[in-house]
Amino acid sequence: MSNVNEVIAQFQEVVNQPGDHVKKYIAKTGNKAIGYFYYAPQELIHAAGMLPVGIWGGNIEPSSVRSYLPSFYCGILQTAFEMGMKGLYDCLDGMIIPNLCDSLRASSQNWKVAVPQVEFISLVPPVNRKTEAGVKFLLSEYENIKNTLERISGNKITDQALNNSIKVFNTYRQTMREFTKVARNYPDIITPSIRNAVIKSASFMDKVQYTALVEELIQGLKTLPVKDWDGKKVVVTGIKMDSPALLKILEENNVAVVADDLAQESRLFRSDILQTSANPLENLARYWSTMEGCSLLFDPEKKRCDMIIEDVKETGADGVLFCMTKFCDPEEFDYPIFKKRLDAANIPHVFIETDLETETDEQARTRIQAFTEMAAL
Repeated sequence: MSNVNEVIAQFQEVVNQPGDHVKKYIAKTGNKAIGYFYYAPQELIHAAGMLPVGIWGGNIEPSSVRSYLPSFYCGILQTAFEMGMKGLYDCLDGMIIPNLCDSLRASSQNWKVAVPQVEFISLVPPVNRKTEAGVKFLLSEYENIKNTLERISGNKITDQALNNSIKVFNTYRQTMREFTKVARNYPDIITPSIRNAVIKSASFMDKVQYTALVEELIQGLKTLPVKDWDGKKVVVTGIKMDSPALLKILEENNVAVVADDLAQESRLFRSDILQTSANPLENLARYWSTMEGCSLLFDPEKKRCDMIIEDVKETGADGVLFCMTKFCDPEEFDYPIFKKRLDAANIPHVFIETDLETETDEQARTRIQAFTEMAAL
């Protein structure tokens, strides 16, 4: 158990001081770092010899950003811009901002003016991503990003380097899928806060080092006895559930997260990049067409609903927690469909709206308490 605690402590240290960890990595390796919002070709950044850094906002009060973004934009963008304007991202040499929603689309150009010291790198993913035309369009976008990353890093991104990076990230994805399955057997150890810390820290660490540490945690957990869990189990869905206050509320009410469908977590490693072409950049572009179950991706069949219902059945969860990021239009559009499908399947669920600006949420506490009582009936 001591080894497990020591490994967990390393993940917690990273998420408690992510900026310091990234700066230490840069100082130690001499490599540069590139930030990215939501989904981006991390493999290209890695193949250029740089560190991909996930940007998901943070707990900070927006003030300066009001000059650039309206107050009804989601907290992820509001706080990320605020952090950038305060110089917290100055250690990054570039920022990839994909046009995945109206807010990202409208704010991407503002980055050039609001945070000029961190170079803006455009990414316009195709809406019709499953067509050959969509794949070709994204391939051209990745070519442009590749050229930009080569200029910033001073390194040529060869096919060999990109193939190696794809293998590194596929190994990471496979390891993370194993972790989420093993972790659900140890809810007394892998609490919602610890689960969040383990998965979130991948955004700030070298993937090889990170994957090795997760593998060490998995092996450590497997040596421990599996205990009966007398609390409730939930599957979480949404963009992110990165609120310390909300995670603490779940723990106080004896609620374990046994699976997730979060953009910041499992959606990043749900599937591998397939080696179907001799051109690794094309394989990277085709990966975008295979991703499923996200409100930010064109999905007329709403496969996300079926995927979550299947997770509930597989894990034996007592219900679903829909974690809504405040002012997130794509998620708000999905929720009525989501609710209807869950009700039809007789699966209890609770709707929680999160705001990065709020450190405490008594409304969430009341809803989760009510949910645990309802799930017990």
